Amino acid sequence: MKILTCPAHLQRLEGILRKSLPFALPVFGAVLNINRGNPGNYEVLVDKWPEFGAVLARPSGEVPVNDSYWNTQAAFYRDLGAYRALLETPGCLPWDAAFTLIGLQDGMTTVSQNLAGRKGVELDIVDYYCYWHPDPSTMPEPRPAPGVRVGSLSPSHVDLLNDTWPYGRNARSRRYLAEILGRFPQVCLQDGSGQPVAWVLTDHFGTGTHSYTLPEQRRRGLMQVALTVAAQRAHARGFPTFGHTALGNRPMQQLQEVLGHQRLPGVCSYILHNPSLDRDGP
Repeated sequence: MKILTCPAHLQRLEGILRKSLPFALPVFGAVLNINRGNPGNYEVLVDKWPEFGAVLARPSGEVPVNDSYWNTQAAFYRDLGAYRALLETPGCLPWDAAFTLIGLQDGMTTVSQNLAGRKGVELDIVDYYCYWHPDPSTMPEPRPAPGVRVGSLSPSHVDLLNDTWPYGRNARSRRYLAEILGRFPQVCLQDGSGQPVAWVLTDHFGTGTHSYTLPEQRRRGLMQVALTVAAQRAHARGFPTFGHTALGNRPMQQLQEVLGHQRLPGVCSYILHNPSLDRDGP
């Protein structure tokens, strides 16, 4: 196992992962962020260098044992055996903590199930469709509805974000949302009084996340505008445009298809390890 710290090596890894898109998307996005100031304080592990078979992007330094929001890791492999060996390496994964492992390759779930079974670790697995847009420059120019303008969220909106996030409404989710709000790009549509009516956040992996429109503002095309602005801004920064959608959320799936996003084969698995530890502290 090797942690890549050399800027030249990380730049080289970025180029290699770009050739492996779209299945390397989450790790690729993490490496892009690392190479552009590392706002999320992440690091990259490989089984060997430079001819790696597996790569893992994870938080750097100490992480809470009870917080799988912050302790989310992304993996990509070119060899499933190398990936399994990397995860088995002591110090690679915090097996005594709650953590989430994500990826777009089927073998990841099988490896986690096998290793967790041997270690007596409980898993909670949720699958999503992954949509990505290969060329956001082809998207039509966004046209906000009358009385709506493109603005930005502020730290004062974190409670609104936490209350409207299906995976939120607890202290850990609030901390997490406050962190990504302060560290990563986001798009917000505001009404005439400056209040948020729709938004799209991004995370450590460059994923579009927590896309939401207030119920009373729906059916006005606001999410279409927010997603388009977010995609164009990501493209301008050299980032890919992608996100994960619940399997049953057909309206969001249809919207992304209208905008030209492509659904990847298979699913993106969010594999939560030690879910019983994933709880708010005293």
